[in-house]
Amino acid sequence: MEKVEKENKEKIMEMIKKAGDSENYETEWIDDKGKLSISKDKSKVRKGKLSRGRGARFELQVRKDLEDKGRVVDKWSNNVDLMDNKLVQAKRKYNPFKKMLVVGTGFPDFISIKKVTDELYSVIGVEVKINGILSKEEKEKCAWYLKNRIFSQIWVAKKSEKRGQIEYLDFTEKYGKKYNKT
Repeated sequence: MEKVEKENKEKIMEMIKKAGDSENYETEWIDDKGKLSISKDKSKVRKGKLSRGRGARFELQVRKDLEDKGRVVDKWSNNVDLMDNKLVQAKRKYNPFKKMLVVGTGFPDFISIKKVTDELYSVIGVEVKINGILSKEEKEKCAWYLKNRIFSQIWVAKKSEKRGQIEYLDFTEKYGKKYNKT
């Protein structure tokens, strides 16, 4: 048996400790031979579940609010490939816990359509964020959608300061100076 370096030994001992502590850590095993995959802190696992649930409930609230305002709303199932500079079908994500593919991973979350006149429609992309903050990549995708005239506007739905209300931020008003590439 080879001698293990001190720092590697400490890492190995920490992994063994986490694997044995079923009260605070959730351990996943790769195979039947006992290879350790990963030990997750149970409090963080619970926090992640609560956050995903909270986000999903807020998405439903936003959808209902837009429909109440007379807009037709549907899940957007496309995404932007910034490397190839084109619109592509969103990839499905595999959920290993439910053993199924998850649909609805497009950006933005919704497409919202409203008839303005007999021949004119308002087509708006709606991204739902509880805090209203977009990542750099999401901002670039929004700018691409507007530049290529896929959407006339992009709204970011966020929770308002007032309980139960939704605030819609216009992307061009909030980020227009930096991302105005038209």
